[in-house]
Amino acid sequence: MLLERINSPQDLKKLTEQELSVLANDLRTTILSGVAENGGHLASNLGVIELTIALHREFDSPEDKIVWDVGHQTYAHKMLTGRQQRFATLRKARGLSGFPKREESSHDVFNTGHSTTSISAALGIAEALRLQGKHRHVVAVIGDGALTGGMAWEALNHASHIGKPLIVILNDNEMSISPNVGAIAKYLNRLRTAPLYQRTKRDVRGVLKGIPRLGDFVFSWVTRFKSSLKYLLVPGVVFEELGFTYLGPVDGHSMRDIEAVLRQAKQLSTPVLVHCLTRKGKGYIPAEDSPSLFHSAPPFTVATGQRRRTAGSASFTELLGQTLVELADSDIRIAAITAAMLDGTGLAAFALSHPDRLYDVGIAEQHAVTFAAGLAAEGMKPVVVVYSTFMQRAYDQMLHDVCLQKLPVVICLDRAGVVGEDGETHHGIYDLSYLRTMPGLTVYAPVGSEDMPRLLGHALAINAPVALRYPKDNAKPIELPATTTGELLCGFGEILLVGVGPLLEECIEAHLELTKSGIATSVYYCPQVWPLPEDLIEKAVTAQLIVTLEDNVLAGGFGSSLSEALLKRNAKTKMCCIGFENGFVPQAPRQVLLAEAGLSAAKIREVVVEHEQQQ
Repeated sequence: MLLERINSPQDLKKLTEQELSVLANDLRTTILSGVAENGGHLASNLGVIELTIALHREFDSPEDKIVWDVGHQTYAHKMLTGRQQRFATLRKARGLSGFPKREESSHDVFNTGHSTTSISAALGIAEALRLQGKHRHVVAVIGDGALTGGMAWEALNHASHIGKPLIVILNDNEMSISPNVGAIAKYLNRLRTAPLYQRTKRDVRGVLKGIPRLGDFVFSWVTRFKSSLKYLLVPGVVFEELGFTYLGPVDGHSMRDIEAVLRQAKQLSTPVLVHCLTRKGKGYIPAEDSPSLFHSAPPFTVATGQRRRTAGSASFTELLGQTLVELADSDIRIAAITAAMLDGTGLAAFALSHPDRLYDVGIAEQHAVTFAAGLAAEGMKPVVVVYSTFMQRAYDQMLHDVCLQKLPVVICLDRAGVVGEDGETHHGIYDLSYLRTMPGLTVYAPVGSEDMPRLLGHALAINAPVALRYPKDNAKPIELPATTTGELLCGFGEILLVGVGPLLEECIEAHLELTKSGIATSVYYCPQVWPLPEDLIEKAVTAQLIVTLEDNVLAGGFGSSLSEALLKRNAKTKMCCIGFENGFVPQAPRQVLLAEAGLSAAKIREVVVEHEQQQ
């Protein structure tokens, strides 16, 4: 395999055109087999193979800086920058990250996992290099989907204002442009950027302006005509008006074409946008036909593209989608909103059954929340469904636009807690801490398939801001009290066990095992994790020991809030709060991370037994 001979980007510069084609196939084969075995982001990575090779042939990484937006499309980048021997460890515990990571390689110049950050980061890097007198190229690679995010446009605007060299690669894998329009655009692009054309334009300006009395009028007319023609024929006019030189569209699977346009971009002394057309899933038909299904894929069979599913109950995500459809069937005020995650958040069925009440706003979480606030202000019941890690971007909108006005918006935080192999950038372990700072917001954490529908229905009925948080996991059928606040579930001991969401199962298991050992405990079911139920606080005040479990950072989390409540009551109750330390949790399977944090029945038993021995 030719790939085995590539140890750094410098090795790429020695390859022939035929060898480059072989290398592209090697990369596709390696990525396909690796993701099929371990899961990961497939479609986006298969779509940028040629672009990645061309970038590393035309630029000198790491001296030249390449910043990847989101970063889930960097598998080829990692292998071409000396990490192909470790590619089998991708997304595994202590293995390669599925995203750029500065700690991993000098070629990963900026950590990314959330979208729309690349242009801002690249602009900052470019300015830092300029101020230090270092003359290097800086490239931001951003997808067309990320341009729905306002931060990308803020950065484009600022880059234009600064006016210094910066190359933005627009990796467009959605837009369809007919061949004749594309050919005209490329032709006009060559005219606009070729040195001869720029020199001729200056000469013409001088000749026209030199015409007595009529010169300025003629030049003004020609300029208006040229601008009108550009608006009709050039797809990049928006970027041109922002102050960028637009190059493209270029075939993102033709290394010869990409390299040619990158060489043009390097010669310009102003911000440049290179419009590159690619196809998600390139080279693997199932991924080409269904790119959304292979965006973040679990293990699958290469020959068929079929996922390797394990038997089990429906996931919280699936249950949310099913319940929301049923509720919306009987209430025309219910609307669903997501931020470019229709399938991932379980809203595909809602989109089919209630298409007029489904809003996919793109990668724009801030807009999603304030848009929902607007709907709620006029009597609708909006449900915003976003991954916990991405909702962090809309903190101000939740506080200022929803809670301040006491508007009935339901925020559904999917992937709460640790999510596993995607690692630090994607764990939703901060939401409990920041949500409880918001006045008037009620936060629920369903345990399983029994209370998830009930809590969602209640959230839509109470005419106030509500958040539901639930993990990337199956919703198990656990029999629970029909309460939406809290209630003692089992046991009568003075040692109280409380678990947030599905972690209640660990409390129940520990309770049963401790009972067999003659140690009396009780388990409290607490679906309302903020504000804390008065009933829980009253029982906590009289307890000898309380053990809390939460898949959240301990700082400001559920256990912290209960500790504060007991402190106000001058309670003598001992507490043991188990959760994640206030830091960044590495990648590993979800169950492994939970066990390492002590979020298990075994840890509860250990704590309780130690407490009993000290009595």
